[in-house]
Amino acid sequence: MTGQTNPDQDGAAAQPPVRARRKGVYILPNLFTLAALFGGFYAIIMSMHGLYDKAVTGIICAMVLDALDGRVARLTHTQSAFGEQMDSLSDMVSFGVAPAVMIYTWGLSGMGRLGWLVAFMYCACAALRLARFNVNTGVVDKRYFQGLPSPAAAALIAGFVWILQDYGIRVQRTDTVLPVVTMVLTLYAGLTMVTNVPFYSFKDLSARRSVPVVVLVLVAFLLALIIYEPPSVLFIFFMAYAVSGYVLFGYRLYRGERVSLVSTSTNEPEERDLHH
Repeated sequence: MTGQTNPDQDGAAAQPPVRARRKGVYILPNLFTLAALFGGFYAIIMSMHGLYDKAVTGIICAMVLDALDGRVARLTHTQSAFGEQMDSLSDMVSFGVAPAVMIYTWGLSGMGRLGWLVAFMYCACAALRLARFNVNTGVVDKRYFQGLPSPAAAALIAGFVWILQDYGIRVQRTDTVLPVVTMVLTLYAGLTMVTNVPFYSFKDLSARRSVPVVVLVLVAFLLALIIYEPPSVLFIFFMAYAVSGYVLFGYRLYRGERVSLVSTSTNEPEERDLHH
């Protein structure tokens, strides 16, 4: 019949256009990431005003929130590439820039150019550590970190400042020993981040696994010590973890085991002999 449209030709045109779905971001895990970013920014501002106790609090809060955002994303099935990039940028501020600014204003500023170069070295190593972590995620043994994690390095710097502040020790213009100790610790934390030394990640621990009662007693004892003397206990814990990787590295060398955590390259079929 004339005047009728052909459904094969005009049916598609008669249908309303389908709107493209707008891409969004998951709010819950990114709220934790933003809060961690605020902790790092807060630490920078407090360091600029000489309020180092508050600066340490900001970094520690950022550590706790950084540990939670990934777990929240996995529990709520809201992992995303956006969240991963946001987390890395937040870590750079909270565990790279904030500790560098804090340690410079607290103990390195009196060393002149050498002081800010050491602080920059730490900041640069944190950036390299985070970039390497992002590209090596698929080829590194999940049980270990490749180099000291940036939150642990930041905790080592923050714990050092915190314990000395707690004992009323401040860097004076006439001091010669304490600035050197501060410089050595800063370089140690920074350079250890970019080594291939393995650090246990605790990712293979499960809350569902049964443990002996003595483990709970030890945990309760540790919590009591932290509550009684937070600066000293936490600094000893962070320092012990920062050294543990080298102990594990030496143990693997002694046993003749593979030292590198990278098993194979993503570009070449087999490079095992290059990673020893």
